[in-house]
Amino acid sequence: MSIREKLEAIEKEILSEKACLSFQSKGREKPEELHPLRTVFQRDRDRIIHSKSFRRLKHKTQVFLAPYGDHYRTRLTHTLEVSQIARTIAKALRLNEDLTEAIALGHDLGHTPFGHAGEETLAKLLPDGFTHYEQSLRVVEKLEYNGKGLNLTYEVREGIFKHSKGRGEILNNDKQSMASTLEGQVVRISDVIAYVSHDIEDAVRAEVIKESDIPSHLIQVFGKWHASRIDKMVEDVVKASLDSGLEKIAMCREISESLVELRDFLYDRVYFNSQSRGELEKTEKILTDLYNHLIKNPADYIKSYPDGDSVENRVGDFIAGMTDRYALSLYEKIFFPLSWPAL
Repeated sequence: MSIREKLEAIEKEILSEKACLSFQSKGREKPEELHPLRTVFQRDRDRIIHSKSFRRLKHKTQVFLAPYGDHYRTRLTHTLEVSQIARTIAKALRLNEDLTEAIALGHDLGHTPFGHAGEETLAKLLPDGFTHYEQSLRVVEKLEYNGKGLNLTYEVREGIFKHSKGRGEILNNDKQSMASTLEGQVVRISDVIAYVSHDIEDAVRAEVIKESDIPSHLIQVFGKWHASRIDKMVEDVVKASLDSGLEKIAMCREISESLVELRDFLYDRVYFNSQSRGELEKTEKILTDLYNHLIKNPADYIKSYPDGDSVENRVGDFIAGMTDRYALSLYEKIFFPLSWPAL
């Protein structure tokens, strides 16, 4: 028996009967030999961590432009916080932590530079629109590894694709929008828990809001501090999910409704407030100008893969993959006048 087989046997022995076991995976689009040491979900997690798209997350905006403050979250730190929260929930429910972690680490690989503004801009520019969750799936299936993709398992790809909910229902019974695995559902709720909690902290640090602006009844529900908010929500998810007999990942009505209200508060007061909108318009111009230039001059920057894609899609891939600082640097290179050297 190989080490991998021993690990699979341990999973079967200790995990919940509702967990997604590694040996039960629906597999990969391109069959591969099983690894002697690692389960399929361990391999997926490792492939994501070693990908170029994952490394670029450290220089992509979460909400506030990271270069202007060392302590603001970036897409990478957000991803790590989602992973930590999701693993805590998965461990408590005896679900598959490796699958949960792989989905969490890959869920934002397709995010654009400049956060929400970047996604909005590409959605307007591209003929077929743009969403970061579709792009995250495209990254792992078609763009990484020089166009070969990472060849991840079905469960990880599904979890990445179905993690996002925008301002819609966080948890629901719609099989079209919810992951079929409990691990994928854990990441979906963990994403909201993470960003609602840390975006409040960053918004206060940026003086976009004051702590006194947060509705007092929500402070009573979640507490005043970042850690207390996370604890309250994580403990409720675990309890409500167990109360459901692990038929689904759940939240009690009070916590769920309060979480939605807190999320709406952030959208209204932080993500799309008048102060932020001015900065968003600047980044929108940067990406729009880059898009229009690249459409006219694709051969200078755009690789030919994936085969059969339109120029518009390939330009969209290129822009979505940019970090904030690369987008700014390329914009300066293309549109700023070149300074003559001093003699």
